[in-house]
Amino acid sequence: MTSRLQGRTALVTGSTSNIGRATAVALAAEGAHVVVSGRDETKGAAVVDAIRSAGGKADFARADLDGSSAASRALAAEATALLGGRVDVLVNNAGVYPASSTPTADDEMVDRVFGVNVKAPFFLTQALLPGMIGAGGGVVVNLGSWISRLGVPSGAIYSASKGAMETLTRAWASEFGPQGIRVNAISPGVIASADWDPATRAAADVMMKGTPAGRSGRPEAIAAAAVYLASDDAEFVHGIVLDVDGGRTGVAVVAA
Repeated sequence: MTSRLQGRTALVTGSTSNIGRATAVALAAEGAHVVVSGRDETKGAAVVDAIRSAGGKADFARADLDGSSAASRALAAEATALLGGRVDVLVNNAGVYPASSTPTADDEMVDRVFGVNVKAPFFLTQALLPGMIGAGGGVVVNLGSWISRLGVPSGAIYSASKGAMETLTRAWASEFGPQGIRVNAISPGVIASADWDPATRAAADVMMKGTPAGRSGRPEAIAAAAVYLASDDAEFVHGIVLDVDGGRTGVAVVAA
């Protein structure tokens, strides 16, 4: 373990699997006391056990962030209590990506995606900012997506929701930077979950064909970016969207 975040506290939403899990583990490995959050208590307990077994500090807070302000406020209150009265770092990672096209999307689906992906982090950030400001500063890290800026023929609702989070990142950086709050975002590329089957992983790698990386990424790559943005190494970084996507959006892909 190293100590870039020694003495800090952190809340990571949607941290029972994949990117969120890797981020919670990475923040704890750098010394932060982390609240792991999600809907699945069994998975949450497993992440907490893994962090504690490695010598880190972690607790679990169950939350179903449905987009209501009440659900976000409840998580903010529980996390603040578990972390001894303050949250220094908030990682807005929780999100949903339903399989849909524009013609097949209905009211319920649109409301759910924007509720979980936009309204929930908005209200959670709103609830935690006063405490961060009162403590003299804090960090918010939002999760965007490469498909918010490079169009693909599916997932239009998800793309729009992640575009909203990237826009909120810049707006919040301007609004709260003068009060000691650093707000930035990470835009992941195609990230392969550790539990994916070989066929799904192969399909993900196809989407990265022709990029500089030439393959899908690992959740740990996003976690490393989150650690950087949360740490004092990024003390002069405000309002950016950090592309961690193997070159998918920044480099021309030439078909073979």
